Amino acid sequence: MVWQNLRPALARAARLAFLTCALAALALSAPPARRLGTEASAQAERFEGQWLVEYRTDEGKTSLTLNYREEKRSAAGRVYRNNWNQTHNVAPESLHGLTREQALSASGTNVRFELRRDAGTFVCEGWFKNGSGSGHFTFVPDPGFAAELGRRGVGTPDARQLFRLAMAEVGLALLDELRSAGYPQPSVEQLVRMGEHGVRADYVRGLKELGYRLGTIESLVRMRDHGVTLEYIGGLREAGFDRLPAETLVRTRDHGVTPSFIREIRAAGFDIPSLEGLIRVRDHGVTPEFIREMRREGYDSLTLEQLIRTRDHGVTVSFIRELRDLGYSHLPVEQLIRLRDHGVSPDFIRRVKSSGNSPTVEELIRMKNRGSY
Repeated sequence: MVWQNLRPALARAARLAFLTCALAALALSAPPARRLGTEASAQAERFEGQWLVEYRTDEGKTSLTLNYREEKRSAAGRVYRNNWNQTHNVAPESLHGLTREQALSASGTNVRFELRRDAGTFVCEGWFKNGSGSGHFTFVPDPGFAAELGRRGVGTPDARQLFRLAMAEVGLALLDELRSAGYPQPSVEQLVRMGEHGVRADYVRGLKELGYRLGTIESLVRMRDHGVTLEYIGGLREAGFDRLPAETLVRTRDHGVTPSFIREIRAAGFDIPSLEGLIRVRDHGVTPEFIREMRREGYDSLTLEQLIRTRDHGVTVSFIRELRDLGYSHLPVEQLIRLRDHGVSPDFIRRVKSSGNSPTVEELIRMKNRGSY
């Protein structure tokens, strides 16, 4: 029964390993990356790369990876390499021309399908077998989308910008959400930057529904860059921290205070009413794991301030365990801190005890201060 339960996970791991190897093989077999010098024109640019697909029928989604590599040579002759690698879950029906029968073919089959986005279409050709596929794509820009951006006053994107917008899944829906939420009209490059930093229509719409209108495009990008997701804001609200200013959200996220951290600290019996208090605990390295390990060592009645002080003075759980193995168990926290502050390490204690001595904690400190051993 255990083996039967494990088989789906092992099968998926095998498929993922196959896809990873396939991508590496495709990269090696692909034509050399184009060298784009100053003599190349935008009209001559072509965007070709590799695709990988894991057809996950059990979840109703398909994992799609698009990989693109290129080399640029500067006027001085230096070579710069760029790599785009994007993995997304997409609906199987979004791969136009790929049938379920082809994707799950037991004997394997050649395939050709299209992934259509506002900025253009990825025309994909390759091979599928047992739900795993790989091959090459060519990007075909959509001139109608470029014209629409110009008509809306955003600007006219070049082929490279259209490719980057398509890779980032950015289209007219993002522009519509920005306008609806009262943001200024972005430039083409701002639109590209938003997409590549994960700011999409659902993020703008979600922030608006949560009561956040940040005012500028850069503020949106900064929020997303710092990991302030809609789920993160919702998690803080469930924890009782509602309608926080945008800067507070960014600061809290930067300091590693997550909804799960708050839940675990509370589950440990500590009620911290403010985010500043939680940030202080997190900054001093008092994690739920540290609290659990200290309690396993018998320190189950320490206050948060004692835990913070212990952590600040470098008293680790491994230090406590080594002392215990050397015969110094269940020491008061103050003695642990004194030992650490005076540099009494487990190695020092072992040297002292190797001569047949069994000193007390205070004697060890005096020996260390005198430079003995």
